[in-house]
Amino acid sequence: MSTEDEDLAAAWGASLEEEEQEGDAEGGAPAVGGAPAVGGADAARVLNQAEIDSLLGFDDSPQGEAKSGIEQIISSGLVSYERLPMLEIVFDRLVRLMSTTLRNFTSDNVEVSIDGITSLRFGDYLNSIPLPAMLAVTKAKEWDNYGLMVVDSAMIYSVVDVLLGGRRGTAAMRIEGRPYTTIERTLVERLISVVLRDVSAAFQPLCPVEFQFERLEVNPRFATISRMSNASILVKLRIEMEDRGGRMELLLPYATLEPVRELLLQQFMGEKFGRDSIWENHLADELRHTEVALDVVLDDQPLPLSTIVNLKAGDRLTLNVGPGAPVLLRCGEVPLFEAMLGRRENRLAVRIERELKRMKSEEPA
Repeated sequence: MSTEDEDLAAAWGASLEEEEQEGDAEGGAPAVGGAPAVGGADAARVLNQAEIDSLLGFDDSPQGEAKSGIEQIISSGLVSYERLPMLEIVFDRLVRLMSTTLRNFTSDNVEVSIDGITSLRFGDYLNSIPLPAMLAVTKAKEWDNYGLMVVDSAMIYSVVDVLLGGRRGTAAMRIEGRPYTTIERTLVERLISVVLRDVSAAFQPLCPVEFQFERLEVNPRFATISRMSNASILVKLRIEMEDRGGRMELLLPYATLEPVRELLLQQFMGEKFGRDSIWENHLADELRHTEVALDVVLDDQPLPLSTIVNLKAGDRLTLNVGPGAPVLLRCGEVPLFEAMLGRRENRLAVRIERELKRMKSEEPA
């Protein structure tokens, strides 16, 4: 090597060392393969974790202080709603029913499992649906509201392959980027109808409801059944048929479940909120043995205060009731019965003739 080549190599090495030192001083990563960074040192600038946390507002401030930065925006988008214990039992029952039903439907060994039950906003889920997929709009007849069932492409091709006699052990052929054929839509509608019957049967012990198939969509925008900001319950079901399978997802807005919200809040089937049958029976028995005073009212007439003040022993009050006229039986200020006045064994007695109808204003609230 000549002296000129040695000087050129030395100069090139010195320039590389200077660039690496500048990159380390500015917190950047060294260039890969010793090549200089494209666009200068600013283009190779890498933020460390502390700078990222500071940018997003996630600092190490103690709890209780006001949040700052994008953290408030992220927190405002979170969905935190009450837990519905009975709903988990309903979906566990749905898994058992679907395992049996789909085995009969496909004549294959089918395993159904739940991947998760989560709460999220309807708009967030609609934007996260992996396409292509089929979206079935369903209606809960008794609740007069809607739900959504999504079948992914893997499940669609697996069902078509199984129902049309595909051989076991071979993966279903998928042709992405083309619309679904009429045969594929018809077979998926049959699958959805079978699953919806199982969903109705899963809710049957809790409350009678029938989920009806409304329409099938492939565009999420046409499957909008609720406002984008409304909260919903999402159930992810994984269906495996040996080497084939896919996912089905059931979305129920909280507005759909509102008619049975109190039932879904129960910890176990048949739970009664705020009620104790033992205490109710004891209270009813005690009320039946309670003594109540009844007043027999012969006449009721208003008198001036001056007359009442001047009353003295020996004065007589004339009753505006003739002999044999009915008298009133009253408990406190509440009239109960109309009776006839008589005598039994040297005692005055009354015989109840009829029960008086109470006015609505007199009935307890």
